[in-house]
Amino acid sequence: MQKLSWPNRLTLARILLVAPFVLMLFKLQDPDWGDWARYAALAIFALMAVSDALDGYLARKLNQETAVGRFLDPLADKLLILCSVLFLTHHGTHVPGFQIPHYVAVLVIGKDVIIVLGFCIVYLATTQVYINPRVTGKLCTLFQLLMVIGVLIAPDLPAALSVLPRLMWWGASALAVITVIHYFQVGRRFVAQYEQSRERDAPAPQ
Repeated sequence: MQKLSWPNRLTLARILLVAPFVLMLFKLQDPDWGDWARYAALAIFALMAVSDALDGYLARKLNQETAVGRFLDPLADKLLILCSVLFLTHHGTHVPGFQIPHYVAVLVIGKDVIIVLGFCIVYLATTQVYINPRVTGKLCTLFQLLMVIGVLIAPDLPAALSVLPRLMWWGASALAVITVIHYFQVGRRFVAQYEQSRERDAPAPQ
């Protein structure tokens, strides 16, 4: 049995850190914890961000980029964002004064659901696994992660910067819509190219 590479181990560790991160989000409004739960969530988030950068660096440096890593790395991001959005949107667990609007949660989560459905449709149409990360998708994920950070640090921001978390979730919402449109266009082109190649390779009628 082949051992996991160090980059994949770090990615798995990042996935496991989602659990204590969620626990801290669950305690955000617990008076026994005060601001400590929010600070602990930020610390865990920072650790996950460092491990994310480190596993990518090691994968390139050690030439250990694998199919498993390409699957696990975005999975870790999606788990983190999904849990963050659900808890920071919920009335009982949001950061007081900075509750993420429900429409943001719908757009952020809906984007991933639509992309997964699109992936399945492309596979059914072509019988090929097509994974092609785009700049818009990476930028959307970055804004979503910045949104989580912005909301968690919001109570400590000076008044002049109090609008920052809202700018982050507006940006994340807009990018979610743009990403869905972009991936729809990419998927449609891929299916069209696949059908054209099949027509070219088809034997000529006798």
